Amino acid sequence: MREVPVDGFRAVIETSLTGYFLVAREVTPRMPAVGAGRIVSVPVSRSTRHRAGFVTHGPSRAGGEALSRIMAACLRGTDATVNVPLPGGATVTGMLPADAPEGHRFPEPSVRGPRSVWPASDDADGVRGERIVTTEFEGRFRERKDGS
Repeated sequence: MREVPVDGFRAVIETSLTGYFLVAREVTPRMPAVGAGRIVSVPVSRSTRHRAGFVTHGPSRAGGEALSRIMAACLRGTDATVNVPLPGGATVTGMLPADAPEGHRFPEPSVRGPRSVWPASDDADGVRGERIVTTEFEGRFRERKDGS
């Protein structure tokens, strides 16, 4: 932690958390007025937030998730939604944890994309304030996805 300059920490918080707040502050008041809208906040997995070396990124994204939950509560009773799709762990992207179990099979990044944008689709109508772990998507949202 001592290697992280205070200005660097502030810059990440300013970009990743304060920036998110400022955009949401402009958008959310308009959502009920137009009758709907969707905010999809994509934070990082819990393990990444707590991993050594993620001193700036972890807290900023955890704050973004908390802010998303608060916005979802504030927009309750409207057709506007806020959801949080979580990546659900490491993929084969070069960000694998150093202590990853040998022989563990990590999914390809392409698995995450469609599931991460699902909360913005028509299939997600009525889903609000949800933390959607992409690796648990099939079991949890299969009925909605299949239209059943």
